[in-house]
Amino acid sequence: MNMLTAVYDTKPYDQAHLLAAAPRDILQWQFWDFRLSAETARTASGARAVCVFVNDAVDRPCLRTLGELGVKLLALRCTGHNNVDLHAAQEAGITVTRVPAYSPYAVAEHAVALLLTLNRKIHRAFTRVRDQNFSLNGLVGTDLHGKTAGIFGTGKIGRITAQILRGFGMRILAFDAYPASEWARQTGVEYVDARTLARESDVISLHIPLTPETRHIIRGETLALMKPGVILINVSRGGLIDTTALIAALKADKLGGVALDVYEEEEGIFFEDLSGQVLQDDTLARLLTFPKVLATAHQAFLTQEALNDIARTTVANLEALAEGRPFVDGSVLTEGAPLFTSSALAEGPAIQ
Repeated sequence: MNMLTAVYDTKPYDQAHLLAAAPRDILQWQFWDFRLSAETARTASGARAVCVFVNDAVDRPCLRTLGELGVKLLALRCTGHNNVDLHAAQEAGITVTRVPAYSPYAVAEHAVALLLTLNRKIHRAFTRVRDQNFSLNGLVGTDLHGKTAGIFGTGKIGRITAQILRGFGMRILAFDAYPASEWARQTGVEYVDARTLARESDVISLHIPLTPETRHIIRGETLALMKPGVILINVSRGGLIDTTALIAALKADKLGGVALDVYEEEEGIFFEDLSGQVLQDDTLARLLTFPKVLATAHQAFLTQEALNDIARTTVANLEALAEGRPFVDGSVLTEGAPLFTSSALAEGPAIQ
């Protein structure tokens, strides 16, 4: 008997990669295109595992319902877990796993792509040329060579971003609560305190997780420290930036540009086609009116390599649950009830 897994917020590329990563036919899939929440949790009836992404709202009421339904595993097909109440999961007897690492090059390269596009105004030039407007007025950028880049967070993604920008001939400053001193020595990166990074950087790129401590780490006071004309890049989590303060800084012409792949209230907006509707989020609508803002809809992870990595780790954890084996090293965020094995599954109620 195959183990039923309910997969939420599913896009065609998710389904294709998950199915390709599970050739052994141990799992039975139920793909939903809507997000998991307290209101939709009962659609996991009969499932022993659920699989979610970054904008599913896995709060205490949702987890309570999943626990009542007999769900034993919540498998995140992402690294961040700020959308999951881990304490409530443990209380509900649900183990939570994530993808601890997938192609860090995907996110780092996207951050640099946003920087280059914004700095050289390639997105605006593309639109002009398509309209047969070949004027160069308003398209002046700056050399990155010789400028200073500040890397906020030097995990795998932050380090790769730093190394790419170092290759451009930039001076690299970094801030991290746990500095990678040997890496910095080898690559010519200088660790500084957060205020120094904010004051001296021409480009600031965020590569830290969203936690209660890091929420709105970029706010009015932080923005006031920055150089006039600084370019700010965020490919991590939207909640790192206070959007209201960011808009105020843009209105004051404080910033040279803002490149965002994430937004703090992106749930229900990003990953959806709203082209035929009126955007109901007034803050995001205002943000997108600024010519110095370049936004993509949380696509930094979206490469074949990253999707393969995500699917392989997710499927490995789901199969581990079904067969009573250990989960992938480093992927368990919190332990729920003891694992049930394939024999226990066979003895349990039939899965429809």
